[in-house]
Order: sequence, then structure tokens, then C-alpha cells
Amino acid sequence: MSAAIRVGVEVGGTFTDLVAFEGGDVRITKVPSTPQAPHRGAIAALDEAGLPLGATGDLVHGSTVATNAVLERKGAKVAFFATEGFRDLLVLQRQSRRSIYDIHYRKPEPVVPRRDTFEIPERVGPDGAVVTPLDEAAARQRIAGALQGGGYESVAICFLNSYANPAHERRVAALVAERFPGIGITCSCDVTREFREYERASTTVLAAYVQPVIDRYLGRFAHALGERGFAGRFSLMQSNGGRLPARGMAGNAITSLYSGPAAGVMGAIRQAERSGYRDLITFDMGGTSTDVCLVRDGTPVLTSDAEIDGLPIRIPVLDIVTVGAGGGSIVWRDDGGMLRVGPRSAGAEPGPACYRRGGADPTITDAHLVRGTVLADTFLGGRMDVDPALARAAFATLAQQFGRSVEQVADDAVRVAEHNIVRAIQLVSTERGRDPRDYVLVPFGGAGPLHAARVADVLGIATIVIPPAAGVLSAFGLVASDFVRYESRTARLALDEAGAAERVRAQFAAMRGDAEAAFTALGLTSGLRYTHTLEMRYVGQAFEVPIQLRADEIARLDAAHLRERFNEAHHRIFEFDDSRTNRPEIVSFRLGIASPPPGVPALEATDDAPHAATVTLFDGGARRPARRLNRSALLESGAGEGPLLVADETSTAYVPPGWRAHVDAHHNVILTR
Repeated sequence: MSAAIRVGVEVGGTFTDLVAFEGGDVRITKVPSTPQAPHRGAIAALDEAGLPLGATGDLVHGSTVATNAVLERKGAKVAFFATEGFRDLLVLQRQSRRSIYDIHYRKPEPVVPRRDTFEIPERVGPDGAVVTPLDEAAARQRIAGALQGGGYESVAICFLNSYANPAHERRVAALVAERFPGIGITCSCDVTREFREYERASTTVLAAYVQPVIDRYLGRFAHALGERGFAGRFSLMQSNGGRLPARGMAGNAITSLYSGPAAGVMGAIRQAERSGYRDLITFDMGGTSTDVCLVRDGTPVLTSDAEIDGLPIRIPVLDIVTVGAGGGSIVWRDDGGMLRVGPRSAGAEPGPACYRRGGADPTITDAHLVRGTVLADTFLGGRMDVDPALARAAFATLAQQFGRSVEQVADDAVRVAEHNIVRAIQLVSTERGRDPRDYVLVPFGGAGPLHAARVADVLGIATIVIPPAAGVLSAFGLVASDFVRYESRTARLALDEAGAAERVRAQFAAMRGDAEAAFTALGLTSGLRYTHTLEMRYVGQAFEVPIQLRADEIARLDAAHLRERFNEAHHRIFEFDDSRTNRPEIVSFRLGIASPPPGVPALEATDDAPHAATVTLFDGGARRPARRLNRSALLESGAGEGPLLVADETSTAYVPPGWRAHVDAHHNVILTR
């Protein structure tokens, strides 16, 4: 490999994956993650691949560093400045309860405690007019009193209604920088310009909480890359399905919270698109969890209502539902005597029992070894040594408790995991007004192809597309993703107001100018594409419905067309519309800007998987003979009927009875009933 090498490195909970392209050559590497120092796993993958980093032009990275900082409460110490009278904003949160009948229920713990929240005298109205001018003398005094000797790494500023007028936030940020020049500053107006005070404040403090962590992580990673001669473009994946150059993440680390799952979705879209499939349900089953996402016409669904550890995040992210059903998910018996899978995971350390690293709890990976749907000589293409005897021993206690054989309990565990996955897919499809039978299932991750057919059976999905190198598809998605940025603004506008259509066009034009300026500063000017989304509702509703507009719709927009689009979307989701008695209104505007990378590479199958053999597996409560093939053998044979195992270098696909498999011209394995 030489010259224009393109590399994607994705750090997961169990494994760190690498995919590298140079011309038509593909190099794949998979190494154990290092949770205590994630950048070491990424560097280990680069070293293992033997890449000449001095000749690498494009390196894209995705990791769980920001996510773990929040979940493990290992972020920066943050001072939060709020409007006077709103000190308890992060503690009061919302009236709603996650668990209605739990008498011990407690609201999620904010990452910034009340003692680190400080008030500033000021007030802006929802129309942007200044109600109470900023008291600069008091602000200077309170900033000094709060930050002097407080040991804070970062400052978050979120004032009431500053989405409509950020002048007070900007001025207080300048006062902080003037007195404490070394401290990081995050303003809500730079993170999210949308209404709903608590959600905006939560997003802002989370952004300030993870920014120093990401900055340090990137500093260590960039230093290690520099020592190895890397001088190319270094980009990071975002939760919205696009990447940005690392310098574009300064003050914007909150967008990387779900970078790994987002990269997998983009990889699935790119690869399935080659075979003509654009309506997808992606299904990423890795070592610690399963992530599912619905894709319509090649575009993943975005949401602005994401959460992490119960805390809201008001930035555009892919609408991904995650359940604790990964290969490393622990199988256990609850107090009521029911068999459970996850959410606790064996992770990378010690990992499943079969890994020989001291793990003793049974996991889904161990269950597949017991069942024979994963074979020891094919695990990671035979490069990783696993012990089926240890997997059986891990299930022995559960087998005794349930009075069943080890094989039966392992098979039961796989069924439980699959039903958890089915429920997650229903959340992104039927509960969003979409019929899963209208989509193809695209499984990936090390374990996804093992479960796909049984999951599809329950949901009535008739076609499954399994990409090549499915176990490292997220790393491929990093390289294949566009550069993306989103601008959002809250600006309420009733459709029956005079000149509503013109005001919509004007708002999008202003946002487009801001987005283009930001991209130009990052050197991204070629092939720019735009998406336009309106968050709409009936006046008085407490939730919005996103309406995405095509470019041609923007040019000929009128209020009647917008009303029709909104009524259709509302009816599809809620089975009714209220257009005769209620007025639709626009609440927020969202504009996306994207620049594609030059020439998205094609992912192809490798020939490192074992050759054909006859095996015995335990499935559905019975032993049955099955054939084992690699993709090349399946391609040569034309098609194969289940039961069948199709192995490649990074994963194994299980084709049960009643399903047929073939390999198409783009190296995808297609399963049909």
C-alpha cells in the first residue's frame, strides 16, 4: 500500500476495528480494545495493520470516549452560569417520570451539581428583546467569585431565551475569557439554538463536560500519529452520520457521542446501495450492545430528542435505538426465575468466558460456541483462539438451575437476545409509523449476521443484505461518510401568517450562509449538498413532527403545500390529523450541509475464511447438520439453502432452514425466504 491510503479506525466496547483502502486493495484489522486508554487500541490496530502512516492521506476515527466520559462520570469539572433565578434548572428537570410505579424513582443525576451552578443578572424575552440588561459589574464579581480557586476546567453558559438573542451569553463568555484565559468556554448559542430551557441547558453542560476529555484524547492520539509520520487529514465521526476535520470539533465534541453506531449505519447504507437497496433497517450487533436504525430512500432518520444516561441532548443525531444484546452481553437468571440477557456486558476485559482472559459469566458469544453456530476455528477468521470447553462450563450453573442441558440453555439465551433485538427494531419502525416488512434488514457487527434471519422471521422481513467484512463495517463507514454539519434555529411561525413561505426561505438562506462559512473555514468547498427540515406541530401541542423538504420544494414553497405535508406526516405517525380545527405552526428550522469525500471506496470480501465443511449445530431445540461455506464457495455454487453457515474473516452468517443465500456482484450475501 502506498500514496493515497484511506483509513477508518473505530474503537468499540470489545474490539477496535480498522479498514484501509489504497486503490483496489483492502486491508482489515481487528484487535481487542483497551478501555482504560482507548487511543492505545487505535494505535495498536494501526501498528498491527503495518500501515505506512507517512503515506496515508485520510484517517477517520470514531470512538466511545465522549460516551464513556458521561456514563462513567469522568468528564471535566464544569462551572455553569445561568440566568438569575434559574439556578435549579438542571436539578428540577421535567415533571415526567421514567418509571411511573417505582416509589424509589429518582431523576437522572446532572453532570454539574447545584453547588457548581451560578446566577448572572440578566433576562431576554422569547422574542429576543432584552427584558433585564446584563449587569456587567455583578457579572464580573460573580465570575471571579465562582471560578477563583474552584479548580474548574470548563465553563458552560446557558441563559434564558438566548437562542433568540445570544448577546448576553457572548458578553459573559468574553468576561470569563478576559479574567481566566486558560479555561474552556461553551455557550448554548454555539451548541443548540433551540427552545426548551432544560434540554438546551443539559446539552450545553454535557458539551462543556466532555470537551476537555475529547481534547486530551485527541491530543494523545494526534501525538502518537505524528510520531509515526502521519501528516494527512485527521477527521472524527459525529453522531449525525457525518464526519468533520478534527479542528472542526473544537468546542463541538458533543456531536461525537454516538460516533461508532452512526458510522455503522453509514457503512450499511453505502454497501446496500451498491445492490440497489435504499429502504433499510440496519442492525449492528457488536460486543456490548445492538444498535438499530431505520433508513428511508438512502437517508437515515434524524432526531433531536436523544438522551444519554437519562439526560437530554438537543442536537441532530441518527435515530438509533440501543439494547444490551451484544456478543459480550451476560446471560443470567433474575429473582423471578426468568432467563435474561444484558444489559451488563463482559466487555473487552475480561470478555466472554471462551476468551481465556478470566471471564466466568456466560455470554451470547459463549452461547454460539456451545450451539455450534460459531466454530472455534473460524473465530475472527481463525486468528483468535477461543475455548468451547470454557463456554460450556460458563453455562453449567444456569443449565442446572433451569433443569435443561447446556445446549438448550444456550439456545434459549440466543432466543431471548433476538426478542430484545426485535423490540428495538419495532421502536424505530412500527412505533414511528413504518412497517418493517417494507424494508430489507442489513445486519453487521461480529454477531449481527448470526441472528438476522430469526429476527427477520418474527418481523416478517423477506430480504436480508449482509455486507462483506460485516464485523468491521463501522470502520468502513468512517471512510465512506460525508463531511456534515447542521445548523438549527427555533423561530416560531404560524402557516397562516402573512408571508410565511417567504420567511421560511429567508431563514434557510441565512442558515445556509452560516453553514457555508463554517465549511469554508475547514477547507470544505466541493460538491456541497443541503437538507432542509422543519419541526412542525399544531398550535398548543407539546411535540413536533419533522418535515424534510427537497430543494425543489423550497423554491416553490407555499403555505398550502406545507400544511398538506405536515398533515400527512402527522396522520402517518398518530393515525389522525387536526387540520380542520387547529393551526399548524413551524417551531424550528434545521439545515444540513454535506461535502462528499472523493470517490467512496468499495468494500469487498476477503478470501481468508475457512473452506467448506459439514458441521453439527443446535438450533430451535434440536441438533441438525449444516454446511459451512465461505463467500467465495457460496459465489461459486450459485446459491445455498439453510441450514448453512457462511463465514468470512470478521463474522459468520447463519442461514436457517427456510432461507436461501447467494452472493451478488457487489459481494453482499443476500438472504431470501
